[in-house]
Amino acid sequence: MAYEESGRDRPVEPSSGVPAAVLENVFDDPAHGEPGRDRLGVHVGWEFLLLAGLAALGWLLWRADPDVLRGAALRTLLVNAVGLGLLALSAGLSLRTAAPNLAVGPVAVAAALHYAEQGDRGLAASVGSAAVAAALGGLVLALAVVVLQVPGWAASLAGAAAVVVYIERRSAPVLVQGDYEPARSAGYLFAGFAAVAVLGGVFGAIRSIRKLVGRYRPVADPARRRGALAAVITAFALICSTVLAALAGTLLAANNPGPVTPDSGLDWSLLAVGVSLLGGTSAYGRRGGVFGTVLAVSLVTVFLTYAPERGWTVSLWAVGGVAFGVGLVVTRLVETFGRPRPGNLDKLEPVGDGTISTGWTMARSQPADNWPPTLPTPPAPQPVDPWRDPRWEDGPRRWDADDR
Repeated sequence: MAYEESGRDRPVEPSSGVPAAVLENVFDDPAHGEPGRDRLGVHVGWEFLLLAGLAALGWLLWRADPDVLRGAALRTLLVNAVGLGLLALSAGLSLRTAAPNLAVGPVAVAAALHYAEQGDRGLAASVGSAAVAAALGGLVLALAVVVLQVPGWAASLAGAAAVVVYIERRSAPVLVQGDYEPARSAGYLFAGFAAVAVLGGVFGAIRSIRKLVGRYRPVADPARRRGALAAVITAFALICSTVLAALAGTLLAANNPGPVTPDSGLDWSLLAVGVSLLGGTSAYGRRGGVFGTVLAVSLVTVFLTYAPERGWTVSLWAVGGVAFGVGLVVTRLVETFGRPRPGNLDKLEPVGDGTISTGWTMARSQPADNWPPTLPTPPAPQPVDPWRDPRWEDGPRRWDADDR
């Protein structure tokens, strides 16, 4: 005989034993995650340190050369920050979906070379064709990642090799043929970048959106598929990441008065991923801050401007390596102090039936100790006194019969 119980056949979270449907509105990852919601206090603390470092470095740059923070030099500095910021957004978006895109640097260099060669055709034609090519390349990369279920860094590294082959077809630097001057609208470009980065961080702090974006993050065997929705979100993120990298390369080429040098661009990939990690984005995916990307991009841009003022010769490899190393430490902090608080499982209550999510509550089922149920044990019989038997009073008495 079978008995039906709502939620009986649903998956159970391994560490807590609570039905996943009940915890869907409480866990960030109800299938395998820890009970509770991610904590954002660690991001606030780290972003405060980034802001303090940016203020100190900006003051040092002002003392070294105040003219760098005025007029045309400031506008050039802002455009450089936007170019690096687009690369950091590109890397950060792929990191959030747990599919890091290491091809962003080569894609940016390839787009810069394309704009340098085709810029005389007009901004829309040159940038549009580069964006379309980047979208198609991102689509191929996304299909390789989500269909083959392989790590994003591995597939994107293979894609980077293909882009480097395209770059190496140029044997000499290419002069920019276009006349677009992004410095004229430097303030608007930086404000737009900052708005996109901050709004992305704000939306990424919302639990449902963070859970959706980070759905591809492995929770058990990394070779297991995470579902069609996770594949679609990851594919979309990789396509957008590649397009953002192409736009960043075009902007940097237009802002640079010199020729575009054909190099591998892997140093830009290292710098982009390092800045994204430095801003508080976790290398494992899903977790990230709000203002961290803007602050980290500004900090690195100011340092790249301050170093020549002090006579220091630094390469992108060195800056990217330091940012990457510090970013890995930040990832450890984010994963350690950003996870849900322990002990939240005792506070969980059912929030719905888990099927149609109408908000109706269900009574918690009581555990059954014994099945089938047993009948109550009857009390032990009391001993009967033979001299109190009713037969002695109701039956005929012999001495009465003899008297008759």
